[in-house]
This record gives sequence, structure tokens and C-alpha cells, in this order.
Amino acid sequence: MAKTRSSQGSSPTKPIAAPKATKRAAAADGDAPKAKRGRPSKKAQKTIEETMNVDEDKDAEMSDGKGQETKDELMANVDTEGVEDDKAIAEEINGKSQESKGEDVKNGDAIEDDQAIEEQINGKAEDEKSGSQKTEDVTKEPEEKNAFDEVKGSPSEVKEAAHEEQEKKTKDIHQNNTSVVEDKARSSAIPSSILEKGIIYFFFRPRVNTTNPQGIEDVARSYIVLRPLPLGAKLGSGPLEDSGNARLLALPKKMLPKSKRDRFLVFVDKAGATVKELREVFQGNEYATKTVGTSTTEPVTPFAEGIYAITSTGRESHLAYHLTVPSPVGEIQKELGLHENGSFVVSAKNPETPSPGNAGLDNPAKYPEDLQKKFRGLRWMPLVPELLGYEGTQILLIGEAMGDMGKSVEEMSKDQRDGEKETPVEEMEKLEEEDHDRVENLKEDDPVFADLGLSSKEYPHLQTTW
Repeated sequence: MAKTRSSQGSSPTKPIAAPKATKRAAAADGDAPKAKRGRPSKKAQKTIEETMNVDEDKDAEMSDGKGQETKDELMANVDTEGVEDDKAIAEEINGKSQESKGEDVKNGDAIEDDQAIEEQINGKAEDEKSGSQKTEDVTKEPEEKNAFDEVKGSPSEVKEAAHEEQEKKTKDIHQNNTSVVEDKARSSAIPSSILEKGIIYFFFRPRVNTTNPQGIEDVARSYIVLRPLPLGAKLGSGPLEDSGNARLLALPKKMLPKSKRDRFLVFVDKAGATVKELREVFQGNEYATKTVGTSTTEPVTPFAEGIYAITSTGRESHLAYHLTVPSPVGEIQKELGLHENGSFVVSAKNPETPSPGNAGLDNPAKYPEDLQKKFRGLRWMPLVPELLGYEGTQILLIGEAMGDMGKSVEEMSKDQRDGEKETPVEEMEKLEEEDHDRVENLKEDDPVFADLGLSSKEYPHLQTTW
């Protein structure tokens, strides 16, 4: 397996001292604080992120060990093959719950009761609370310029330049037909356990008015972007071609599962998205308030890129990944739950079954009849890639392997008898080597910027330290 890059121009491996997190607030004389990048006023786009309203302060309560894991949360890890009623499932779950008693919940972030799930989805997000809790009474001079007028009257040349650069990059990406190459031999040798493969990206968005995040407490939300490739294809050269099939997953808990007891809900925020549509979600914006002047939602910050596969081991589905950059992983990656490689058990929620408490989305996914029947009336089923094509799909990530890919790359018995099939490990190694070579030859130091057409004038580069 090819070694990943030992260093990245945009990913320093040595920690760099950084100033404390800066929170924008109104000055004593009432002047609205200036935006870091001088963005023009723009109406905030509403996504699942804004409607879910997460109560991230629930983490503190969870770390005290309150509550127990619920049936819905354990369902994703229960063999439901042949199970025909909820009673039988309940007995299986309760038995597992008794075995897990007494184990410490690492990081205090496991979902352990219905109320926790409800508040994870419907609670107030920290980034929203930060704007309201920091409201101060400011004495304004009579001649002071209104905050709304100030935003409206300050067009940003930097923003315009970034837009032009990104539009040019988007055009180049559309025209790059050498990044994905069909390979008939590769197609016939693909393991039957690999349901989907592709490129994966990880991002976080700082809290409102936080220009220099210093830790996970300064993070409002994390995201995962999956860009699937044809199963029989291999990676070529240049930025990844925009096929308009990207999936944007929102992770309200900010971090990925760090232990086998961590179970975090993830939601499909955008399905079948283009590069341009992703940027519309990722960009920052400014908005004026009558109390604290101008507030700023910062653009997202990339913190990893690599390859992934959704695999099946019969009764479970897995999301396995291997990072290409950064190499080695840094402080930020570790704090947000990433390793050089790893895997999660992934289960999809049946949108037609009741959610615990009020822990449901306002607009849950609506599947075609044939896809809905695959749930067989159960609350959870192993994730299949087709479900990721619907916005509102709810997925449970369960910690599995940290530092390796564990059971996710186990070979199926029928493939062992077929001498022409490669093992899942071999396919993952090939894909990682191809992505490493592709990244090494990109014109830009940061592959995320090249693949998604992002401008350094607007977005922070991939980081390894706070």
C-alpha cells in the first residue's frame, strides 16, 4: 500500500501557537465589528442543520452517566434476521443492555436515552445560543450608522474575487474527464461485499462569531461529504469530476464516535448535490442584529480527505475510510474522532416508525415502496447506498474500529471460493494508492480546494492544529 504524504503544504504537522478564540461583539462605542472577510449581506440558507436545533449542552449531562441506551439506538447493532416482532427484539436488546452495565461511557457523548436523542435533534444549537446569550446593552450615539445599513453598504471585493475564482474552478472540474477511468478488469474483480466506494471529505463549522476556534467547544457542527465512484472505476488524474451525485451528511454531535459505545445520529442534508450546491452550504455569511451589531457565520474548515467504502458483512453494514490527507493525522483530527483509517457500523432509521419522544425530523425521508419494504416493518436496517439518495435519511453511526478497518473489510465466503475476486482490503489499498498519486499531482496543495472548487480567499485551508 502506498505511503501517504508525509507533509502537506496546507497541513502543518507541527503545532502552531494560536491566539485564543476571538468572539465578535459590539464595541463600547456601538460600532458594528468588521467582518473578517468583508462578506456582503446574504440571506442565510436554511438546511436541516438550522431546523434540527441541536442542544449541544446536553454533552455535559451525558458525561455524568445519566440515562441508559434505548432500544432504538441498540437496534442498529442487533441481528434482526428472522426476528418477527418487537418483543423478540426487546429481549435481545435488554440482554445486551445488561451486559453493558457498568461500562464507562467514553467522552460522555454516547446517546443513552430517548430524551438525549430528542434534544440532539430538536434542542437549541450552541451556535444559535451564542448569538442570543452574548446580547449586551450597548449605548449608541445618535449619529451612529444603523447595522443593517452598514452591511448593505459594504460590498466585498474579496468576496467577488473568490466567486470568480470558484466559478472558473467549477468549469475546470466539469471539463476534467480524466479523473475517473472505467476498468473492466477492475469491475469483474470487485468484492461483492463492497456496496459503494468513493472519495470522502470532513469539515467543521466554527460557532457564530468565532474566527479562530481553539477546540471542539468552538465547533458548531461537523459535516461529511461522500462522492461515490463507479464500482469498476479507478482514479485517474486531476480534480475529481463533478458528477452531481455528492451527499452532504450533517453530524450534530460535532465529533465522530470515539469508542464502541458511542452512537451518533447523522442526517442526509443534501442528496445528489453538485459542487456548486455544496459551496452554497459551506460559505459564511453576515447578518445584522439590533443588539450586537453584525454577527458572522464563518465558512466551513476542511480537516481531512480520503477514500471510503460502504460494505456489507451479511447482517451489518459498515462505513470504512482511509485518510489521504493529512498524513500523519493531527490534533484536530484526533479530537474530532478521526484516525488514519477506521470504520463504523451504519444503520438507517425507518421513517414510518415512531421516533422516541419528539426525536424526529420535520421532513423525514420518503422512500419508494420497493425501498421502504426493505425495512420489513422494523425500526432500523443495515444501510444500503440507495437510502443516501434521499434528503432526511437518518443514519446511526456506531463506533467500531479506530486505527484499522476491522470487520468492515472481511471477505465474504462466496468470494473466497471465486478465484477472480479481490479481497476488500486489496480494493481499498488500490483506491488509496490511486488517490495518493492523484493528490500528489494536483496543482493546489489542498486537494479539498481543488476537488470542490473552493477559494483560499474565502475558506480556511485544511488544518491539523487549533
